[in-house]
Amino acid sequence: MIFGRSQRGKPPVEPVTLKILVAGGFGVGKTTLVGAVSEIRPLRTEELLTEAGRPVDDVSGVEGKHTTTVAMDFGRITLREDLVLYLFGTPGQERFWFMWDELSEGALGAVVLADTRRLEDCFAAVDYFERRSIPFLVGVNCFEGSARYPAETVRQALDLDAQVPLVMCDARDRESVKELLVGVVQHAMTQAADRRGAVTT
Repeated sequence: MIFGRSQRGKPPVEPVTLKILVAGGFGVGKTTLVGAVSEIRPLRTEELLTEAGRPVDDVSGVEGKHTTTVAMDFGRITLREDLVLYLFGTPGQERFWFMWDELSEGALGAVVLADTRRLEDCFAAVDYFERRSIPFLVGVNCFEGSARYPAETVRQALDLDAQVPLVMCDARDRESVKELLVGVVQHAMTQAADRRGAVTT
């Protein structure tokens, strides 16, 4: 790129920007996921867990967690020259769920992170996106030391519709996270095409 123009003489491409949400329960790895893949330093709104929050913040299974997201995490990744994703990590605790409506405005789709040790913690996120018809996939974050279950077993436990993708992942690994994000974009595009087809028939 020389003075804003490519070496082949073509003007720079104006990328399409898409908004993706990263949701799930408390301590499931949302902040880690955004940080693993963002090409900019992620914006984080984390606060230390306090004694006052102990009655409402269940840290069983994630005893090493000392901070929590109170508003959102924000990151950016360029998938192609013409495609940029903005990532918004939602807060996991119920008392911050009022922010989800604001964050989901204009979102193309979402990743719902799940932890098989605390699978019930992602039910609220699955229900939220189903009720609002926002395309989503479930990423099962494979924590060290946690039991491994077949994807179909996890799908049944979450009572997912057949068309909802479910992918095993590692929220710490950039390539694993990129696969999740590509999957969300493809799933959202497929659903949009299906809706257009339904309208025209």
